[in-house]
Amino acid sequence: MTREQFISEVRACQGQLRRFLTSLCGDAVLADDIAQEALVRAYVASGHFVGNFKAWLFRVAYNCFVDNIRKLPEPTESLDAHEVQQIVSDDGEESAFRKEELLRALARIPEKERTAIVLFYFEELSVKEIASVMQISSGTVKYYLSVGRNHLKEIIRL
Repeated sequence: MTREQFISEVRACQGQLRRFLTSLCGDAVLADDIAQEALVRAYVASGHFVGNFKAWLFRVAYNCFVDNIRKLPEPTESLDAHEVQQIVSDDGEESAFRKEELLRALARIPEKERTAIVLFYFEELSVKEIASVMQISSGTVKYYLSVGRNHLKEIIRL
């Protein structure tokens, strides 16, 4: 992969990458730091890249997130309105409150469940693509989605 190809591919999915990382860690500044680290790692390894670039880049970013997770403080505050807008599109004031509630609930569930849910519902990746990003089986992805949805229902009490 040439430098120009790499830049073109990154431009096509950098917004989604940032939204994914912000959803995982609940901190836009930290998400930007992890994204930058992931892009450097991906660029260095881009000579060996074969396949779906977006899924590969998300896997690199997820690995960077996991490497940094021990350093993350427990989320104590919800994201501000601007960050909520960047994570999911706004459908009105009431919807924005529901989305913020969802983001707070996501921060309270285990990281692997949160990752599967964010990739499936926010980034619209297939179960197979999520399995590739998280380096787990498709069955395990389905399990995390199911358990994660149940945890979210308990937290939000729909």
